[in-house]
Amino acid sequence: MVSQPRLVIAGTRSGDGKTTVATGLMAALAARGLRVSAHKVGPDYIDPSYHASATGRPGRNLDPWLTGEDLIAPLFLHGASAAGGAGSADISVIEGVMGLYDGVTGRGDLASTAHVARLLRAPVVLVVTAAGAARSIAATVHGFATFDPATRIAGVVLNQVGSPRHESILREAIAPLGIPVLGALPAEATLHTPSRHLGLVPAAERAGQVSDWLPRLRDLIARHLDLDHLLAIARAAPALTTRPWSAPDAVAAALATNGGPPPRIAVAGGRAFTFGYAEHRELLEAAGAEVVEFDPISAERLPAGTDALVIGGGFPQVYVEDLAANAALRAEVTRRAASGMPVVAECAGLLWLGASLDGREQCGVLPATARMTGRLTLGYRQAVALTDSPLAAAGTAIRAHEFHRTVSEPAAGPAPAWQLADGSLHGWAAPRLLASYLHLHWAGLPAAAPRLVAAARAAREAQPRAPRSGPPPTPSAPRDSIAPPAPQVREARP
Repeated sequence: MVSQPRLVIAGTRSGDGKTTVATGLMAALAARGLRVSAHKVGPDYIDPSYHASATGRPGRNLDPWLTGEDLIAPLFLHGASAAGGAGSADISVIEGVMGLYDGVTGRGDLASTAHVARLLRAPVVLVVTAAGAARSIAATVHGFATFDPATRIAGVVLNQVGSPRHESILREAIAPLGIPVLGALPAEATLHTPSRHLGLVPAAERAGQVSDWLPRLRDLIARHLDLDHLLAIARAAPALTTRPWSAPDAVAAALATNGGPPPRIAVAGGRAFTFGYAEHRELLEAAGAEVVEFDPISAERLPAGTDALVIGGGFPQVYVEDLAANAALRAEVTRRAASGMPVVAECAGLLWLGASLDGREQCGVLPATARMTGRLTLGYRQAVALTDSPLAAAGTAIRAHEFHRTVSEPAAGPAPAWQLADGSLHGWAAPRLLASYLHLHWAGLPAAAPRLVAAARAAREAQPRAPRSGPPPTPSAPRDSIAPPAPQVREARP
């Protein structure tokens, strides 16, 4: 039995202010000296970047679609434990996704905020936009509170309240429902955070502005929300009867015994590549790797001794000029990929590995061109691996998420990475390459990290390497583009 104080911040819809309330609440509780763990329902990478700024701990995602519902409580407890940050959390704040009951289309409320709240036996605080509403607000709150008796709404936060008189009218309307109003936030510019084509601008891209904005948001939340009541609700959450997730336990079955120094896996970061799940690094390290981060905008070389490369999601199109200008790094990535260095790229990584992005030259590892469009591609995906890659053997079934406004052509290489549920072919794959638009959560694919680490180790042992300290070797002449060796495409399993 694990007693972990917790509450879920949900909304009636997207745009109600969940991120504002959740992030401000995290910061306000941390200012009281509490250790706060931050969690986000769904696959979103951006909101957790604000959570991390508010708490000083990694923001964690909870997504039953990507990892399976059996892992939600264990992953939650891991994030709240000492293994997930600087000491066990005194309270956990879980930000929801979309509206409270919005789940995977056509599958009820699977992967919804309500689904995760039930799995965690967590009380829900409902954020409701009050602009333009009076007594009718009570009908909205009543409907959400009674729609699913298994989802407990423990209180309401009113957002965008116009005046003290407006707040009084709203409180009077809700009072007969017996659901406490835990605070009312005025419509202030302090609450605004800038957005872009995929949502909020990640905190890592505007660190200076966040450092100025977050204290003002924290103070606003502390003034207008009843923090003591919120703490009491969180502390009344029942104990969970599960063990925290463990990266070493997750990879144990897939590990092989290997000697020698750990392979070094370089992970792209910086302003252009801000998307990644905290558990991925933990899984790689548990599988025996040394993980180092580098910035493809400023680093002229891969980290010395790099044995494999991981390039996650982000916004390379925003920094396309900077990426194109770093010709030395692009040339090294091209050369190393051609020589057999394992490379795994998701979405933004796919774009950077291509020949060009919006007309600007990129690495040229893939003979693909990419461009921004006005069309949003968004949704969960089911797929089967068609080709052996550093993350999955052919025939492996996966669940993933896709989220972008770009097009990369062709959509698949000569040995496609995936066959989607609709039969379409997607991505590029080879024994030491995987590049596609699909985002995976490796906690739901426990063989992925050991497989990548094994590929990195094999690549290192297959060729002479420079020492890990001292000057890096002089690169050989890069090739213009590389189409990796393509195994025979295999039939997907039904």
